[in-house]
Amino acid sequence: MALIRVLTLPFRAPLLLVLFGVALVLGNHWSLQQAQIGMTQGLGPLLFWTLELVQVGLVVVICTMPDLLMRQVSLLMASSRVVTLVVSLLVVVTCGLILMRTNLLVNVLILSSALLLARLDLARIGVVPPPLVTIVGLGSWLLLGLWIGHRLPSPLLFAMG
Repeated sequence: MALIRVLTLPFRAPLLLVLFGVALVLGNHWSLQQAQIGMTQGLGPLLFWTLELVQVGLVVVICTMPDLLMRQVSLLMASSRVVTLVVSLLVVVTCGLILMRTNLLVNVLILSSALLLARLDLARIGVVPPPLVTIVGLGSWLLLGLWIGHRLPSPLLFAMG
């Protein structure tokens, strides 16, 4: 019975599917970006993907444990998971708008917003696992999407053919 509930989770919390879609697109985008950066700056694929995966890991840890990380900031935020997630989302979007003007860390903004919205959707349906389970679950979900997105063919191949 528990396996069925886990397998139907993306349909009960549809923003998990959005998070997976974002991971697919980012995985494909990073594949194209890795090829461009490799040619222009000589950055090897191993170093590029290591940096991108460390970035994803940091975003997952920060966005899945906002109540633990921000407890010192505000007692109001720590009193409710939903309030914590909404305030975190607003902070991410506000900082992101500033960073988008300078074209820095746009992928981090998109990924963290999708991750926070997915967590908010999970809280809406009453699924609030411990932080370590959330990190492993959402991190695996993101890595699966990134891997599949990396394996997808380049959209430029379809435009030229």
